[in-house]
Amino acid sequence: MTRAERLSLQRVSAPFCIICLSTLRRHSSLSLCTVFQEDQFLSDSFHTHTHTHAHTPQHGHLQHRPIVMALPDTAPLLVGLLLIFHALGAWAIVEVNMEDKVEVMAGDTAQITCMFTTDEGLGGTTIQWFYVLPNKKRQRIYNKEPMHEAAEQNTPFTDRISLNVTGTAAVLVIRDVGVKDNLEFICVIKTITPEEAEGRTQLQVFKSPTFPTIEAVETGVSVNEEDPSKIGSCSVKNGYPKPNITWYRNNMPLRITPDEVDLKSSITTESSGLYSVQSELRMKVKKEDKDAKFYCEVLYFVPGATKMTESQHINITVYYPPTEVNIWVESPKGKIKEGDTLELRCENNGNYPSSITTIKHQNSGYFVENNKMVQTNVTRLDGGVYECTFMETDNFEEISGSTKVLVNYLESAVITPKDSITVMEEEELKASCNALSSLQTDITWFKNEKLVSKGNSLSVKSATFETAGMYKCVVTVPEMEGMKTSSTLQVNVKGSPQILGPGVQEVETYETTVNLNCSARGFPAPTIMWTTSDGKNLNALQTETEDGAQSVVTFKITSSVKVFCNASNDFGSKVVEFNIKAILNTILTTITSMPTISTTTRSTTTISNDTVVHTTPTTTTTTSTNAITDDTVTQNTSTNYVNDPVQTPTKSPNIKKESKGFVIAIIIIAILLLAILGSVLYFLYKKGRICGRSGKQDFSKRKSSKDNIVVEMKSDNTEEAILLGVNGEKQQPNDQ
Repeated sequence: MTRAERLSLQRVSAPFCIICLSTLRRHSSLSLCTVFQEDQFLSDSFHTHTHTHAHTPQHGHLQHRPIVMALPDTAPLLVGLLLIFHALGAWAIVEVNMEDKVEVMAGDTAQITCMFTTDEGLGGTTIQWFYVLPNKKRQRIYNKEPMHEAAEQNTPFTDRISLNVTGTAAVLVIRDVGVKDNLEFICVIKTITPEEAEGRTQLQVFKSPTFPTIEAVETGVSVNEEDPSKIGSCSVKNGYPKPNITWYRNNMPLRITPDEVDLKSSITTESSGLYSVQSELRMKVKKEDKDAKFYCEVLYFVPGATKMTESQHINITVYYPPTEVNIWVESPKGKIKEGDTLELRCENNGNYPSSITTIKHQNSGYFVENNKMVQTNVTRLDGGVYECTFMETDNFEEISGSTKVLVNYLESAVITPKDSITVMEEEELKASCNALSSLQTDITWFKNEKLVSKGNSLSVKSATFETAGMYKCVVTVPEMEGMKTSSTLQVNVKGSPQILGPGVQEVETYETTVNLNCSARGFPAPTIMWTTSDGKNLNALQTETEDGAQSVVTFKITSSVKVFCNASNDFGSKVVEFNIKAILNTILTTITSMPTISTTTRSTTTISNDTVVHTTPTTTTTTSTNAITDDTVTQNTSTNYVNDPVQTPTKSPNIKKESKGFVIAIIIIAILLLAILGSVLYFLYKKGRICGRSGKQDFSKRKSSKDNIVVEMKSDNTEEAILLGVNGEKQQPNDQ
């Protein structure tokens, strides 16, 4: 109340006067008030009213209930005080200062400070706290009087608040703040006098929302859509105050644009009082948006600051029609040949889902409804132009592309003359080979896997029987591996037969049966006949060979005989003679005084007059004895003699001229050479030229017999020789 208001009050209250005495206010809560009229003030008696501080506030004012007491003794004093206060017009002064707002995170503790001043001091001050209801009414939650304080019961703050008063500061403490505590709080300060003051503070509660989640549209978006299409949705939950969502494309914020960009948001208030916000983005897309990154940004508040969180970045599928179609050969790489598997692929630079792609061969009408076509075992007819067509099913617009395919080929080789050719002996042979191909070819001729000519022509100036045979023409394509073809030509050379081997052949045999072989070449294949010198015809088996015929005859012989092989055809005949010498006599030789061990072989040479014995032991199981006595040489062959003074040789096998007879002659010559060598060595030994002998030793005491002197020599050479006595006794080293 201002001073002017106070003076006005004094003037209008002339009939009555209220004097509030606070003499006991510093010691008690009682105050005395005397109410009287001016007329009564002139009389001797007056009434005094008293009021206790227990009251019920109504809209911030106190209701006084007067108590009349007779105070005759203090009447003069009271009258004096009344006059003084009336004259001075003194009233109590109260001031309250509070912050406009207090910010706190949900779950924390809030402290709301009420700063107040009063000239009456704290003794008679009453502090009250209220919060404003949604209907703008106030609800008291705490009351502090000079003698009593407590939180109001049955309020949302009953168990969570307390009051701390320090000097002229009253701090309301609210624990475990929730978003529902986001209210306006009022602090009211009252004094003993009817004076009071109040202040207000807005408590602001904050709760950070969850991390934003973003979802892209599951189906693709077409650039042909007339209206904006849904791109995705972004949501954030349980924030306070309400979070804000902003959409971005490639780091550029999106704003609502008619017919282009549309943003729709929805807010949900949870039972806890928190806010959940969802935003949906719709826009018309372009082909460039297929690589665009979309995301949303959430802006939310915390005490004294603003924070921002970005969602994950998403990419959407944008469907757009093609502007170009390409078709190509996927395989084989490089040139194509007949027999290959052809694979064609078709692609366009669009990705429209509702479309049809076809590949067709313009020459044959063959097509497939796919972006791939596979043909196996292609031929040259599969070459040509292939076209790929793309058609949208929405508006049936078409776009196409084409490629040309070349299938290379190599036809079978053709030889002229075909299959075979026959020429006369010494005539010229001519043949040619060709194969039709789409590429350059190489031609080579082979006979018996041996290269005989290059080029498409085969030419031999003077044909012989060696010219005859099977020729192979091979055609290849150097540019492509695997392209190859071939054909064969049989060459026959006409002429009189030729018999392989010499015209006269010598055959020696110990057998009674002999096999003779006669091969002749010529065309037509010659006929082979066998005859003997006495005019007999022999039956034989004849077989045709590549260049003629072959015949083998088997017959028994009892004596030497001549056999003739006669080969003939339309152009002449040839004869070959076989002289067969039969060796049928067997000579028995008696071998005396010749003990033999089955595992020892000895070769013995006998020389007349002087006796020289030369022995070489071996480890074979066959004994071969060659006895030379005077001018007679006897050859015996035996196996494993065991204490048998007379052995009958086994029948000798048949030996042909070029084998067994030759071996016998060589053995006889070798034995003679060994005998001569032994004689020379013995002569030198007697003369003292070898082994350090004086040449005068007497051998007369030893028995010797011309018929029993034997020199035994090993058939193969040994590293040392041991001289034995006539009776086979080994000589001492000093005697050798």
